[in-house]
Amino acid sequence: MEIYKITVTALISAPLDKVWDCYTSPDHITNWNFASDDWCCPAASNELYAGGRYMARMEAKDGSFGFDFEAVYDEVIPQERISYSMGKTLGEGRKATIEFIQKNNETEVIITFDAENEHPLDMQQQGWQTILNQFKLYTEGID
Repeated sequence: MEIYKITVTALISAPLDKVWDCYTSPDHITNWNFASDDWCCPAASNELYAGGRYMARMEAKDGSFGFDFEAVYDEVIPQERISYSMGKTLGEGRKATIEFIQKNNETEVIITFDAENEHPLDMQQQGWQTILNQFKLYTEGID
């Protein structure tokens, strides 16, 4: 089975240290980690080191559906790159890499992930891009 990789990006008007903190701190993650206004992220935990676990609870605000997004970190280079494995068997599942690149007073965030087989590729790309756009709006909107 061929693995398709999808990439989403955002240029955030904020310095690298702020972007890193907003992306990795559970207190911030719960404020941006959802793809639409009728969803929320009520809980998140993050052990930010190789072998550490990440978990974000994602659910519809009306309580009709929810799931835990879980991953295990393969690599963490502070303020540069995060790589993790996700999927049904953590550590053996699909992979994702997030890169953080400082560009003057802005930070580019580039996420590349292995597509799953349940949803169309364009739907997956759109969902991840929408969440990254939420992150951008949140990060640029706080002091």
